[in-house]
Amino acid sequence: MLQYLSLGSGSKGNATVVKSDHVQLLVDCGFSVKETEKRLRLAGCDPEDIAAVLVTHEHADHIRGVGPFARKYQLPVYLTHGTGQYHGLKKVRCEEINTHRCFTIADIEVTPVAVPHDAREPCQFVFRQGKKTFGLLTDLGSITPFVIEQYRQCDALMLESNHDSRMLAVGPYPPSLILRVGGQWGHLNNQQAAILLSSLEPGNLQHLVISHISEKNNTESLVRDAIVPVYGDGGVLILAEQETGTDWLEIT
Repeated sequence: MLQYLSLGSGSKGNATVVKSDHVQLLVDCGFSVKETEKRLRLAGCDPEDIAAVLVTHEHADHIRGVGPFARKYQLPVYLTHGTGQYHGLKKVRCEEINTHRCFTIADIEVTPVAVPHDAREPCQFVFRQGKKTFGLLTDLGSITPFVIEQYRQCDALMLESNHDSRMLAVGPYPPSLILRVGGQWGHLNNQQAAILLSSLEPGNLQHLVISHISEKNNTESLVRDAIVPVYGDGGVLILAEQETGTDWLEIT
């Protein structure tokens, strides 16, 4: 069994749970401990059943709650050396990972994937359990051949489609933030997400979750207009909400 769900996705906080027959992993924790516990329980998860936390990078919407949650439940935290320089990880057992090497937690093999993003040493993850593969791919500003190769064989994918380029250009953000978000080290726009998806043999995906959607610079209809022509109508397309995340999804 390989299941996953989003506890919430967006600029106010991100967290994902990946679950097999033998282990439950929390990827990122951008919420407070209380809020994370609440969202876990609403999803039918006991916070005490989480075995480890994996961190993609040190931006607050992904790491804000990692230290407090890991300390409360005495959990190991898996992250790169660069991400480990974050100041909020005192008295946490950090397990340093190498983006060129896979590692295993219980029956899940984890492949960290280096991505272009404006953090110290960011990565995303591909999870394998038996013949089932789930790819988590958010927070990257551009598409690289390496990323395409690492995610090509996924059975399910959680993919960033952060903003609409026109909305970002005329929206409320100051010029410096517009340049950051829309730059090569920022976030994927809808068209970039569609282009990336088209390179990943989307017909093989059992389900696709679109995540990290900007509340100020994107809309659900614009996301669907970009993604549906590439993904088609044959698979399951879900948008991860900031407040509610997603339901459990199982790879069969």
